[in-house]
Amino acid sequence: MIGTWRGAFADNQSFMNITIVTTGGTISKTFNEADGSLRNDRPVIETILAGLRLPDLVVSYRHVLSKDSLELTDQDRRLIVETVRQVLPESDAVVIAHGTDTLSITGEVLHREFPNLTVPVVLTGAMRPYEFRDSDAQQNVTEALLACRLAPPGVYVAMHNRLLRFPGVVKDRTTLNFVQSKSENRASSPRGVPLA
Repeated sequence: MIGTWRGAFADNQSFMNITIVTTGGTISKTFNEADGSLRNDRPVIETILAGLRLPDLVVSYRHVLSKDSLELTDQDRRLIVETVRQVLPESDAVVIAHGTDTLSITGEVLHREFPNLTVPVVLTGAMRPYEFRDSDAQQNVTEALLACRLAPPGVYVAMHNRLLRFPGVVKDRTTLNFVQSKSENRASSPRGVPLA
């Protein structure tokens, strides 16, 4: 249960180790003034975290890919899985910054590949690039970090004031939010975290 989850981050530990895996996506798109394009040239997650107060957090970064998620291949997803497998022993939680268009596919793959997680793995992203004034990137990254502290082991997406557990999370292309698939017959709390 969420209320009793203590995980690897116990009272006697003074800090929490989180590994952030970056894969690209809209959250990391930057504006190229030369040609007016948006590109995945560099990760922005470190810039986002620099603006947050995180006194008891030790963050490690693994910059794995810089791609729009529509361009991710099965081989890219295997690379994400292997990266998560490598960092799990040293992490109290893992955050994956990912493009929203295929985040659900990667979440399902991670859920299948890691059936016995001992820490939360939280995917997040943004509908608008961090560099845009009205970006949701900072909110979503903040929510993902909080989910790392509060959620029991499992694979999740944290975005737009929701924490949803895989399997069965999909992007609603009308509302531009992630939702639990109607085909999933699991009970959910009012906050979106499935109870089963």
